[in-house]
Amino acid sequence: MKALRRFTVRAHLPERLAALDQLSTNLRWSWDKPTQDLFAAIDPALWEQCGHDPVALLGAVNPARLDELALDAEFLGALDELAADLNDYLSRPLWYQEQQDAGVAAQALPTGIAYFSLEFGVAEVLPNYSGGLGILAGDHLKSASDLGVPLIAVGLYYRSGYFRQSLTADGWQHETYPSLDPQGLPLRLLTDANGDPVLVEVALGDNAVLRARIWVAQVGRVPLLLLDSDIPENEHDLRNVTDRLYGGDQEHRIKQEILAGIGGVRAIRAYTAVEKLTPPEVFHMNEGHAGFLGIERIRELVTDAGLDFDTALTVVRSSTVFTTHTPVPAGIDRFPLEMVQRYVNDQRGDGRSRLLPGLPADRIVALGAEDDPAKFNMAHMGLRLAQRANGVSLLHGRVSRAMFNELWAGFDPDEVPIGSVTNGMHAPTWAAPQWLQLGRELAGSDSLREPVVWQRLHQVDPAHLWWIRSQLRSMLVEDVRARLRQSWLERGATDAELGWIATAFDPNVLTVGFARRVPTYKRLTLMLRDPDRLPPDPADSGWEVAPGRRRGQSADPAGGAVRRPAAGPPPHRLPAELRHVDGPAVVLGLRRLVEQPAAAARGVWYLGHEKRA
Repeated sequence: MKALRRFTVRAHLPERLAALDQLSTNLRWSWDKPTQDLFAAIDPALWEQCGHDPVALLGAVNPARLDELALDAEFLGALDELAADLNDYLSRPLWYQEQQDAGVAAQALPTGIAYFSLEFGVAEVLPNYSGGLGILAGDHLKSASDLGVPLIAVGLYYRSGYFRQSLTADGWQHETYPSLDPQGLPLRLLTDANGDPVLVEVALGDNAVLRARIWVAQVGRVPLLLLDSDIPENEHDLRNVTDRLYGGDQEHRIKQEILAGIGGVRAIRAYTAVEKLTPPEVFHMNEGHAGFLGIERIRELVTDAGLDFDTALTVVRSSTVFTTHTPVPAGIDRFPLEMVQRYVNDQRGDGRSRLLPGLPADRIVALGAEDDPAKFNMAHMGLRLAQRANGVSLLHGRVSRAMFNELWAGFDPDEVPIGSVTNGMHAPTWAAPQWLQLGRELAGSDSLREPVVWQRLHQVDPAHLWWIRSQLRSMLVEDVRARLRQSWLERGATDAELGWIATAFDPNVLTVGFARRVPTYKRLTLMLRDPDRLPPDPADSGWEVAPGRRRGQSADPAGGAVRRPAAGPPPHRLPAELRHVDGPAVVLGLRRLVEQPAAAARGVWYLGHEKRA
C-alpha cells in the first residue's frame, strides 16, 4: 500500500458552528435535502468543487467565511433547526419501536441485527461500492435507519475504493484508483477506554496473523463498521488485503472474505462491548462473500458455550439470513478447494483448524461442497449456514430454487426453502427533489405514511406531471452533454471539434437509460443483437440511449463490447446515477430484454429505476 502524499485538513469550527461537525459526519445529510442546502449556502461554488462533500467543504472553506457565518442570524437559525432535527431523528421512537411497544409481531422482534456486505453505496463521499449490490446495501441501511431498525452493518474499508473509468483516445476504458485518506472521510476510529485503536485479529497459515482496525461510519441511526488492514501491525502483504474492492487474484479475494466474515463477527463483538450495546441476535449475509461469519459463530458456541459442532450449527442457522443476488454461476465466488484447505487446516496436525480453533477442518470444508469436488462454493456455504434464504424478486426466487436444488436432495424445485423479498429503493435518496416537493405539497400536515396522501395523486394535473418529467429529462441531457465534452477534451479533442455535442441528445424524444454495470455476464449488447429491428439512425427515429456503464476489471472480455455505444455515459457515481434515473422515459435493467429467465431474474436496484421512470 502506497503512503498518501498529501495532508488532510479537518475544519476548526467556531464554537457557534460546532453543530456542523455532527451534521457533516452523519451520512443522513446524503438523503436530507435541507441539510445539503445548508452546506451549499456556506460557499456554493466550493460546494460544487468539493463534489457535495461536507467534510471536504469544511476543511477547504475560508476561515473568514466561517467567522462571518458564526454571526449570521439566519444561517444560525437554520443550523440550530437542522441540528435539533437530527438529534430528534436519532432519539425518537420510529416504526420499529412502535411495533415493539404495540406487540403486534407474532414473536418478539430482535433487539439487534448484524448486516454483512462487501460493498455499501451510501454516498459518493464514501466510495465503498461498485454497482447494484452496494447501492442496494446502502439503501438498506438508510431505510433501516428511517424505520428505526436496530441494525449494525459490517464491511471492509478499501483504501483505493473501486476504480473510476475514463476512455482512451481509441475508445477503450482506462481505470484509475483513488487514494482515500480516512481522516478526510466521515469516519471515526473505534478506540478503547484508553483511546487506543481497537484491533481484530484473524490467524492465517504459516503463523501469519491478519489484523484490522475498525472505522465507523454513521448512517443515520445505523453504524457501519469498516475493517481496515492497512496498519503498521501487519506485514507488508497483509496491509494490502483491503486495498481495493474486487481487485487482485483469488488468494487476495479469499483473505478479504475471511476478514469480512470472521473478522467482521469479532468487530461486532468489540464494537458492542465498547459502546455497551446488546449483541445482535440475527446475522444477515448480503451474498455469500461474508459466509465465514457463520463458522466464526459456530466457533464461539463450541469454545465459549461448550456446544458440539452440530448443535452449534443448528443454533447458528436459526438466527442467520442469507440473501442471494445472482441467477448465474459467474456471479458466485468459488475457490479452489485446496486453497480453502490451506487456510482451515491445522498447522499442528491434530485435525483442528488454526483459523477457527476448536473446529474440525473437514466439517468446515464440507459446508462449501458442490458438484465439482475441487471447488469450495461460498453461496452453498451461506445457504447451509442459514435457516432463511431469499432471492431478490419473485422470479429470482424461482430461479434460485432451481439453481440450488442440489442442496436439497429429493426435493422438487418448488419445495426448496428459498423465498423472495423484492428489492426496493430508498425513496428520499432516489426521488428527484421536484417529486419530493410535490409530495410535501400533497401531504400538507399529514404524514407521508398515510394512504390518503397517495390517493391525492389523482388530483394532480397530468400536464403538471409531464412538465416535471420534461424538466428532469432536460437536466439529464445537459449533464450528458457536459460529461461528453469533458470526456473528449481529456482524450485530446479541441473545443473547435466538439460543436456536435450541442445537439448530441434531444430532450424532446424518447430517452432510454441503460442502468447496469458491464461485466460480460450482464450482456450489455443484448439489446443490440437484432439490428434489423432497430432503426438505422436513432436520431431520425425519435429515440436515444443513455448508457450508465462500467465494465469489470481489465481482464474482463466485456471491454470490447462496451466500445460500441455512440454516446459517452456519465461515470458510475451516485450524483450522476440520480440524474440517470430522473431523466429517461425508460430505464432498462435488461429484465425485459433478456432471452433467459435466469438473467431476467435479477431485481437489485433497477426496480427503483423502473418505479421512477
